[in-house]
Amino acid sequence: MSRFLLRRGLAATLSLMLLHAAAAAEDALKIAVGQRGGWEQCVSELGQNAGIFKKHGLALEVLYTQGSGETIQIVLSGSVDIGIGPGTHAVFGAFTKGAPIRMIGASFTGARDQLYYVRADSAIRGMKDAEGKTIGISTSGSSSHMLALALAKHFGVSLVPQATGNYSSTFTQVMTKQVDIGFAQAPFALDAVEDGRIRLIAKGADIPEVQNQTIRAWIAHANTLERRRDALTRYVRAYRETLDWLYASPDAIKAYAAWSGLGDRLARQAPDFITKDSIDPIRIVGLEDMMGDAVKFKYIPAPLTQEQLATLVQVPK
Repeated sequence: MSRFLLRRGLAATLSLMLLHAAAAAEDALKIAVGQRGGWEQCVSELGQNAGIFKKHGLALEVLYTQGSGETIQIVLSGSVDIGIGPGTHAVFGAFTKGAPIRMIGASFTGARDQLYYVRADSAIRGMKDAEGKTIGISTSGSSSHMLALALAKHFGVSLVPQATGNYSSTFTQVMTKQVDIGFAQAPFALDAVEDGRIRLIAKGADIPEVQNQTIRAWIAHANTLERRRDALTRYVRAYRETLDWLYASPDAIKAYAAWSGLGDRLARQAPDFITKDSIDPIRIVGLEDMMGDAVKFKYIPAPLTQEQLATLVQVPK
């Protein structure tokens, strides 16, 4: 009996040692993601839950921010390794001011995911009626801010951007008449459209100028990129593998529905608005065109040179 207990104890000890060794072999990465709840924002957490990042030797700690400004600040403070979702214009601005920031990937290319809406009883029937009206944005300098300016430019109206936070708080502020026009990433707000509580007055697809532009980015501190390039490279690989799973597996839709709280019917619509190539992290396009608007909207004083772009944009492949 004593030998049996001894062998059993040794086996248990060995198992614990192997578990600790496996955990120690995984590199920990802290990820800050803007605006929790969307299909674009679910990749890291759902991929980790599915065991995909573990396969690449990574253990993620994911936290969520209100938008670009908060994400950029937390990355520059060194509190996280990667920031996902800040507006590319804001990244340009931080870089030109001397911040040690690097664009290491694309978070979103195009704007077909964006929805703009008003209360059902609003006098605003379309963007031509929106002159001088307030429009929700997550935070100043965010991609939603940039898109609000692009929307106004495209339709030839003046809009007043107003920081309203995430999609849920924006909806509340529209319904309580604190802001005239709300924004959301599809499929958020589609249920309220179906219920007749709100009306869509524009979509991101209405802004042709931004459809081939990477409007949101992945960022890292320059020191983090230098010290942890191998871990960041594996993160890119695991992220892209997670995208393969998200767009192929019915289990992924179920996982997203539970994670987002949207329910199966709305969750199934997410890939229709957000195509796989639009959130491919290594597809970065349209930066030259974006710099012109970044100057016009006063994010940067002048376009970045090719040398500056080569320093800023470094995708770990």
